[in-house]
Amino acid sequence: MDWRSSSRWLLLAVLLAAGCGRFTVRPSEKEHLADRTMRFDADRQAAAADDHVQNNREGSSGGRGTSGGGCGCN
Repeated sequence: MDWRSSSRWLLLAVLLAAGCGRFTVRPSEKEHLADRTMRFDADRQAAAADDHVQNNREGSSGGRGTSGGGCGCN
């Protein structure tokens, strides 16, 4: 292969790669990205049940939404 055909393949690869993605999200698409099902804690009752199961399994509770390093200082 000479350098012209390899440069053509390289140019084709760059053009194909550049056409694969978009850099912005259109306003009409934001509705679907902010859907309630896309959140982990959308169902508070299910989240409370999961916390209850984890607390029973791990033998510990608390630690949600609090700050501190774990040394007992707070």
